[in-house]
Amino acid sequence: METITEQQAQGLQAKFLRLRSNKAFELFVVGVIIFSALVVGAKTYDLPPYVLSIVAWLDLAVTLFFLSEISIRFIAEHRKRDFFKSGWNLFDTLIVIISLVPIQDSEMALLGRLVRIFRVLRMVSVIPELRLLLNSLIKALPQLGYVLLLMFIIFYIYAAIGATLFHEINPVLWGDISIAMLTLFRVMTFEDWTDVMYETMDVYGISWLFYLSFIFLTAFAFLNMVIGIVVGVMDAEHKRMEQELHPEPSLSELQQEIRELKAMVGAMSTREKH
Repeated sequence: METITEQQAQGLQAKFLRLRSNKAFELFVVGVIIFSALVVGAKTYDLPPYVLSIVAWLDLAVTLFFLSEISIRFIAEHRKRDFFKSGWNLFDTLIVIISLVPIQDSEMALLGRLVRIFRVLRMVSVIPELRLLLNSLIKALPQLGYVLLLMFIIFYIYAAIGATLFHEINPVLWGDISIAMLTLFRVMTFEDWTDVMYETMDVYGISWLFYLSFIFLTAFAFLNMVIGIVVGVMDAEHKRMEQELHPEPSLSELQQEIRELKAMVGAMSTREKH
């Protein structure tokens, strides 16, 4: 009886594994996630009571579907412990569990609405390409930290110079070093930066060098450095995923195959001699 039960469990697991790997099922899950996002957006409008009631039922249906989908993925996993080793699986499970808590009329209603907003992020866990982009960005953060540190140093130096030279011209923009850094951020993002430059050029005609050198260092040089780091990490992450999907045989496996081939050839030669 236990053998039959195990066979049934394995058969159910195989069916759920095929369903989980089915492209049409993945697209349907993505469609439900998009629909869930539309439901969340609909709640922000001033709707009649009967429409709000319909939206609430739709939200419940989406939550139950997500519960079924996460259950299918869990049952399809060969080793159940490995399911929770994935951060995305933990995130999906947490979102689904919190969505099931009836907190509509409680003090936690705001938290419930916020959690339903974050359900849109489940699209990242479902679509491999989005996971690749986000994982690459996360892995690039340590290297980006050094670039940001260097950018902060450049900001600090230029802000100190600007607060010293331009304080009397416009205290609102250059009153102290912190305000000067905000002004430089405005310059870096090209938000009416020429107005700031022309104002100081009326007093210091050569101050355009201050702005142009700052823009070249930050908006051009540092931006390209950030893009280069992210692209490099993304390429490495893409190669890693390709290797996981299509792993190359190890040296020991090749040696084992060679020994097996030699044994087969030797056995065939022995039979031919006899």
